[in-house]
Parts: sequence; C-alpha cells; structure tokens
Amino acid sequence: MSIAFTFPGQGSQAVGMGKVLADTYAEARAVFDEIDDALGQKLSDVMWNGPDTDLTLTANAQPALMAVSLATMRVLEAKGLELEKSVSYVAGHSLGEYSALAAAGSLDVGTAARLLRVRGDAMQNAVPVGQGAMAALLGLDFDAAREVAEEAAQGEVCQAANDNAPGQVVVSGHVGAVERAIEIAKAKGARRAVLLPVSAPFHCALMAPAADAMAEALASADVKAPKVPLVANVLAAPITDPAEIRKRLVEQVTGTVRWRESVTWLAENGVDTLVEVGTGKVLTGMVKRISKETTGMAVNTPEDIDALIEKLSD
Repeated sequence: MSIAFTFPGQGSQAVGMGKVLADTYAEARAVFDEIDDALGQKLSDVMWNGPDTDLTLTANAQPALMAVSLATMRVLEAKGLELEKSVSYVAGHSLGEYSALAAAGSLDVGTAARLLRVRGDAMQNAVPVGQGAMAALLGLDFDAAREVAEEAAQGEVCQAANDNAPGQVVVSGHVGAVERAIEIAKAKGARRAVLLPVSAPFHCALMAPAADAMAEALASADVKAPKVPLVANVLAAPITDPAEIRKRLVEQVTGTVRWRESVTWLAENGVDTLVEVGTGKVLTGMVKRISKETTGMAVNTPEDIDALIEKLSD
C-alpha cells in the first residue's frame, strides 16, 4: 500500500468541526489553542459555536480548516504515525496546500495559520463584493470548460479556476463573464452550470492583489523542505525546495487548481490510497471519479483515526 495524505479546501467547513477531537485528545486541543494564540482570536469558538456566517468568512474558514487537519495529524502522530515512513506524498486543495505543508513540517502551525489569515483577508479584499463570481460547470471536460471561459470573457476575466474531477470544472472571474459562461456551457451540453455561493472569484487574474500580498508574506516566512514531497496545485507534480514552494504558493492564488491531474499523477506514480485528513469528505468523493484503481478514505473522527492506525500497522 502506497499512501498520499490530502487536505481539504474551502467549502468543507461546518460549525462544530474539530470539537470531538478537542474533547477527546489533549494533542488536538493543543493545536486549536496554538492557532488561537497565533491569530490573537478565539477561532476555536467560532468553529465550534458559529455562527455559520462568521465561520464561512474566508479569513476564518481558511485557518479553521487547517486547524482541524493539523489537530488530526497531531493525534495520528501521538498514536505512532511517522509521516515519512508511512506516506509517500502530501497534497492539498487550494488552502489545503498550507495544511499539507504544515503536516509535512515545512511550515509550523502558527506560521501556517498567520499565512492563511493574510491569504483569506487578501483574497476577500482583492475584488469589491458583487463584482466577482464562480460557477461550477458539470458534464464538460477541462478543455471544453476552458474554451467556454475564453468565449465568455469578452474583454473581462473568466478563467478555469478548479479542475476538480472529470466533468467537474469551476470557472471564476467577473460576474457578467461568469454568467455568460453558464449560458454558453449549457448550450454546449453541460449537464448543469450553476453559480457557487462564494464571497470572491478565487483562482483567477482578479486575485492578483492577493498574490502580491502572499508574495510579501511568504518572503519573510520560515519555509523548510517538507518531510515528503508536496504535489503542487499549479504543477500537478511534486516539489520539495523551499524557494519553489514559496513561488508556487504565490502562483496558486491566481492559478488553476489542477486537482484532477494531481490525483492522476499520484495514481500513475504508485499511490493506491488517498487519505483525506481533516473536515468533510469532498476530496474522498472525487477520488473514484478521477482514478478507478485508487482507494479514498476520510479521517476526521476518533474512529477514523483508529481505523487508519490499524490499517497502517497491518
């Protein structure tokens, strides 16, 4: 069995996330406390008690999702997991790359939380509310979706932002262009094309101010070589060099999340099991659609943690 750990992105958050872990394991509780201290905010209170409107704010959702992933990792490590002995690669969907890097020892938890707070604020502030949008185009392959985006742009920004799985592509850009993309996609045979309930147009050229902010923040951040390679969103290939990690994290803000290609690369390079570490099962749900021979499992409860430890000890 060859394993990669994957880490979820925005949209997986839910009020109550991580509470059972914190109540069950001192190691998990310590992570939430560490992140609260790093941010100077009781983020854990927002995570566990809401309201949902506060948790879904980009500046809160991003470090919150990372917190649950890292709390889960700390518990796994306390139960004997040694990442470099059990796991071949790490990968994260969008903000999940920061979780992946922290899990692999490239970023410490406090640094990752502060970077995600900068990232969340910068992405939220890059485009005035109401000017940007994102839409899911279902039933079109990536090349067809990219052509739809190009046709819809008409002098505005419209880009393929997330290549999530076969027939599941997200486009991002100006509201008018994204609305045009929905109509063009339907005309080209998309099974569904719908606006997404997001607060900003992520992973497109409109995020350039946020990319600049991340370049500045990452320049002074302590980034080490990860214990295992990171399969980077913008490359769908592994990297370990700290300078390249910084560069690709900046590119990722405006670039396409190449998740389908990343999972395909892992499958073609011997990985047969993808373990989603953290909140929800979004990435696990995509696995079979991308690679029939790859097994997906989500780990976010005490029972899941024990099952994975048992699996690794077989």
